[in-house]
Amino acid sequence: VYVYSDPSIKAILLKIDQEAGHAFIIEDLDESRLVVKEQKLVEFKHQLNMMLRKTSMQEREEDSSGEDEGDGM
Repeated sequence: VYVYSDPSIKAILLKIDQEAGHAFIIEDLDESRLVVKEQKLVEFKHQLNMMLRKTSMQEREEDSSGEDEGDGM
C-alpha cells in the first residue's frame, strides 16, 4: 500500500518501523512516500496515533511546568 505523508510524519513512521524490526515498511520511496505491508497498515496507523498522543501529552506537560516557572508572582 502506498502511504503519502508529510516528511515530519514520515520520520516518525520510519522510527516506528525500525523499533518494530522493520515489520511495516516494504520500501522507502522518497521524502514523503512509503510502501507499507497491507496486512500491517491498521497496526501501523495505531502505532503512529499512539506516538503522536504521547508526544502531544509530553508537550502539554512541558508547557504546564513552564508556566510554574514564571516571574514568581
